[in-house]
Amino acid sequence: MTEKQMLDGKFGKGTQTAMKIQVAIAEAFDAPYMVPISRAHVALSNQEADLWFVEKLVSQGAKCKIRPTVNPSFNWEQMSQITSLSSEDVDIVRRTDNAYKKIGALMTYDCTPYLQLNVPKVNDVISYSESSATPFVNSVYGAKTNRESAQSALCAAVTGVVPYYGYLMKENRKGEILVNVLAKMDSDFDFQLLGYVLPLKIGFKIPVFNFINKEEKRNFSNASLMNLGAQMNTSGNVAIYHILGYTPEASTLEDAFQSSKVPEEVDITQEDLDSVRDKISAPIGKIDFALFGCPHLTFEQIERVTKIIAGKKLAVPLFIMSSDPTMRLCEQMGVLKTIEEAGGNIISNTCMDQPCWKFLYGKKGVTDSPKCAYYTKRRKMEFVITDLENATYSALEGEVTSDRKKQFV
Repeated sequence: MTEKQMLDGKFGKGTQTAMKIQVAIAEAFDAPYMVPISRAHVALSNQEADLWFVEKLVSQGAKCKIRPTVNPSFNWEQMSQITSLSSEDVDIVRRTDNAYKKIGALMTYDCTPYLQLNVPKVNDVISYSESSATPFVNSVYGAKTNRESAQSALCAAVTGVVPYYGYLMKENRKGEILVNVLAKMDSDFDFQLLGYVLPLKIGFKIPVFNFINKEEKRNFSNASLMNLGAQMNTSGNVAIYHILGYTPEASTLEDAFQSSKVPEEVDITQEDLDSVRDKISAPIGKIDFALFGCPHLTFEQIERVTKIIAGKKLAVPLFIMSSDPTMRLCEQMGVLKTIEEAGGNIISNTCMDQPCWKFLYGKKGVTDSPKCAYYTKRRKMEFVITDLENATYSALEGEVTSDRKKQFV
C-alpha cells in the first residue's frame, strides 16, 4: 500500500520519481515485489550526471528514508594545499555536498564504509553501490544486495525499498565454479592480483575459493578481502564470492554450491598471478610519484608504510587516500606526523578518479592497486603495479627497481 502511495505521489514528487525508477528496474528484472532495506551506500562521484540526478530529486523535495553513506569526492580544502584547483571543480564539489546533505545522506566520503561506518549483518537486505563494497558485504558479511548504480542506490535510500531479484534471492547466490588457489597468498597484494585475473579466466561466474596453500583459513585480513572483491569488479563484474570454510554461505562445498555437485573447477597458479601483473603494469624504472588507497587504505596498511619511511625522506611525492576516521586515528597515533615528516601526505575523503589529480596527468607513478591503474588510464596516468611494501621503498628511491619485495636498509 505504501509503495503504491509513493508511486501515486502522495509522499511528494521526489519520492514519486525515485519509486518510478525502482518500478522500472523491477519490470526490467521481472521482480515480483519490493522489499524493505535496512542500509544503503551511494557511490557519489560529484561528476555532472551524478550531480544532475541528486539535484533533481532535491528540487522535487525528496528525503532519504534510509540515510546512506557516500563514496569519496575530493577534499578541495586539503587538495588546494597541494595543487591549484579550478573554480569549476570546487563549485561542483560544493554543489554535490549541499545536495546530498539536503537529501539526507551521511557525508562519509569513504569507499570502504563496510569496515567502520556502515556495517550490515548477515541476511540484512541492503542497497549498496561501489565496486569494493558490493562483493564485501555480500560475501564476507552475508548481507544481500545487488550491484547497484549510484542512482538506483539513492532511489532505494529515498523509498526505503528495492525490487526483489538477483542476489537478494538465495538461489542466485550459489557458487558456480570451484577455484583452487594454488599460488601462495602471502600478502594483500596477492589478493589484488587474484581478484583481477579471475574474471579474465572464468568470466563473471560466482567463485568458491579453495585456498590450497593457506594453512590457517581464518586469518584473511580486511584489506585482502576488500582488494579481492574490488579487483574482481574492475576486470569483471563479480558482486559475490565465497571462501570455503570461511564466508557465511560456504561452510561446506554443499552449502556453497547449494548442491552436492561441483559444476566446474579451475586452478589459479602463481604463473597466472605473475602473468596478469606483467600485462597490466607499466615497465619498472623511474617514477614521478606514489599513489595508494584504491580502495581506501586501512590503518594497518598505513602503519606498514610508516614503518618503512620513518626517519627517511621520500624521493618522490607520496599520496595516501583514506577515510577521515582513519586519518584522524593516524593523527592521534603519530602516524600522520611520521608520513608528513618524510614528505608524504594522507588525504581523506578523496578518490584518485577525480579531476583534482590533474597535476599528475601524463606522469608515471607506482601503486599497489590494479584498480587505481585501470581507472586512471582515462586520466592519462601510468603506473607500475607492485606490492605495498615495494611501492613504498620505490617512493623512497624514486625508482622501481624490482618486482619483488626488498629489504631496505
